[in-house]
Amino acid sequence: MHAELTINQKTYRANLSKPLDISIPLRAGINNVIAWYAPPVEISPVRMDSWVGEVAQGGSVNFRNIFFNPHAHGTHTECVGHITEEWISLNQHLKQFFFTAKLITLQPEKINGDSVITLKQLTACNTEGVEAFIIRTVPNTSSKLTAHYSNTNPPYLHHEAAAWMVKQNIKHLLLDLPSVDREQDGGQLLAHNAFWNTANSIRYDATITELIFVPDEIKDGLYLLNLQITALENDASPSKPVLFELTEQ
Repeated sequence: MHAELTINQKTYRANLSKPLDISIPLRAGINNVIAWYAPPVEISPVRMDSWVGEVAQGGSVNFRNIFFNPHAHGTHTECVGHITEEWISLNQHLKQFFFTAKLITLQPEKINGDSVITLKQLTACNTEGVEAFIIRTVPNTSSKLTAHYSNTNPPYLHHEAAAWMVKQNIKHLLLDLPSVDREQDGGQLLAHNAFWNTANSIRYDATITELIFVPDEIKDGLYLLNLQITALENDASPSKPVLFELTEQ
């Protein structure tokens, strides 16, 4: 199955039978990604009197409870409700799921001991016709699939870079880090606020997706992005961003 789309007066074809999944799956235990001082994901069978929801333990079906935090345990997509007093649901504001996307790879710059994605690193990118921006950081190892980020001061996005994306009309930002902001920033959340433009006209339909993983074999360039979320009324949802290569016709 193929799809054709036009970007900047050029026609591209996407092979929908060859998806490139850039999400990190949720799994129980310490071999799952963990951030923000959360405990590990728990997946356990329901127990009611003598009945257990686990076929391997004698139950008739597998019937499990899952305890996790979308912000802390794997790939997730969030809306401005993540930082507002008002209850704002991602499910109510993300109504389209296919976007033109630009993937870039960069090494965060060292600034006062921090690793930061800066405005200077982004401004050389051609974002014309691009709706989603995907940032892969280096080094890019498989350790990102099981990293424990709490108390590590991981790389983050400078708020000037986030503000630049607003000017470029980038609606969806995806990156392989636990947050666009510094782990400890006194609650300022400068990049979150800048990207959602909270000081002016809030961008309710803009999203940030964190903790993705883009394997090295996926090359930088233009893609079709399918951003999949759960129908969950919350500021954030576990998500499954999927890329499709675009071939110019």
